Amino acid sequence: MSLYNLTLYDIINRNARLYPDRPAWREAESEQVMTFAAYKTAVDRCAAGLLAKGFQKGDRLGVIGKNSLAYVVLYGAAAALGGILVGINWRLSADEMAYNLKDVQACFVFADDDDPALMAAVKSKLENSVQWFSLQFQDGAFAQLSHDPVSAAPLPSQRVSWDDGLVIIHTAAVSGRPRGALLSHGNLLCADVQLMHQVGISASDVLLNPLPLFHIAGLGMAFCCFHAAALNILMPKFDPAQAVALIAKHKVTLLFAFAPMMQQLLGEVEKSGGDITSLRAVLGIDRPEIIDRYQKLTGGSFYSLFGQTETSMVVTMSKFSERPGSAGRPIPLVEVQLMDDDDQPVAQGQAGEIAVRGPMVFKGYWGLEAENAHTFRNGWHHTGDLGRFDADGYLWYVARKAEKELIKPGGENVYPAEVEKVILEHPAVAAVVVFGVPDPKWGEGIKAVCKLKTGQPLTAQELIDFVGSRIARYKKPQYVEFVEALPTLANGDVDRVKAKKMFGGRG
Repeated sequence: MSLYNLTLYDIINRNARLYPDRPAWREAESEQVMTFAAYKTAVDRCAAGLLAKGFQKGDRLGVIGKNSLAYVVLYGAAAALGGILVGINWRLSADEMAYNLKDVQACFVFADDDDPALMAAVKSKLENSVQWFSLQFQDGAFAQLSHDPVSAAPLPSQRVSWDDGLVIIHTAAVSGRPRGALLSHGNLLCADVQLMHQVGISASDVLLNPLPLFHIAGLGMAFCCFHAAALNILMPKFDPAQAVALIAKHKVTLLFAFAPMMQQLLGEVEKSGGDITSLRAVLGIDRPEIIDRYQKLTGGSFYSLFGQTETSMVVTMSKFSERPGSAGRPIPLVEVQLMDDDDQPVAQGQAGEIAVRGPMVFKGYWGLEAENAHTFRNGWHHTGDLGRFDADGYLWYVARKAEKELIKPGGENVYPAEVEKVILEHPAVAAVVVFGVPDPKWGEGIKAVCKLKTGQPLTAQELIDFVGSRIARYKKPQYVEFVEALPTLANGDVDRVKAKKMFGGRG
């Protein structure tokens, strides 16, 4: 079985042999460094400790925490054992975190100690059989697990395949509930090689990674650069002043950024005079004027792209300068078609749903066979996004399909249905529609248009606070408008298209 297999753990072993003394990971705040050889040792000891606690191949391991050495060690341990790591967004509410962990039946959970009350609330909602550990590298239960005497023995050989699951990332809730996208070792290793090829990533590069490891961009960039034997600098969260200082100090060459990160970074440079000219490549999505400022300041390249969790990050990519405004051209290991509503290819220049196939397409949504059958119909992964190709094969993003409308404030994914579901729990709200609107800071903001029940007063701030108390605060609306009536379809549902045309200003 192993002759044709390659896993993340194989890359960990390879790099430990080839680059034992090179730094692999550095924590931005503690400045603690871990070499490739030390990383393998820590991974093996953690994996052995998990085995001693009863961990078995295929078990799900939940992680709630910011980027850290402990986090990447857990990724490696899961890879070594054939386990599946489930990164949990630390900005979620206790109910949302518990839902995601229960959705995949996680049997081990590692959590930061930053907010003991929040973690206690999450833990109280899980089964007593779930084993809970502190995500602290130097002390606490994680360290005890990794340094237990049993973990010093050689790690027993595990039968792990290229096609085995490695990570589950919960995508935003299209129908009011998050869906766990399962990615395999092969998915992520193919994504690594694609990015290395497209951007020319090598062992001489230094990545500054402020994107969370529960996000496909943060995870994908981290292990692509690890695969290439580059140095990863892990930031617990984005801070522009710290980022500028780290870029200058460590001669950072690579960054993945969403709006408004680059705007804040460039603003900090202008304010402090910091030096970010070592940045040779930034990947992401941003406004043309911000990209132009970055390129003039550094002489580096900005790579525009289209991708999603379900495609292991990138589907199309090119330097922004090649075709400003486009999302680039299809990368080598994917096939992309644009489909009409009957799943037939559209003519060049016409808009259609972006459909993808290739070795980076995910394994499916965890436990959602009906959704998988629909998503993978006719042998293509249907992304739910609309685009068009120009005559030179560059993809131009058009919109999200109506039934999968998505709002992206600052790079996060928010589905209107999830926010609407919470707003309708407020006793004063009779009907609501939520959609994205232009926002000067976040690129896209969340707007809620509400019809109130007769005689029920409610202010915009009260509604915003209500939503923020029940789901992650980045999902709460920035704009609220109260109206006498909302347009409806023949079946009585809110007419989303008409409502957006009527109330699509920021309000």
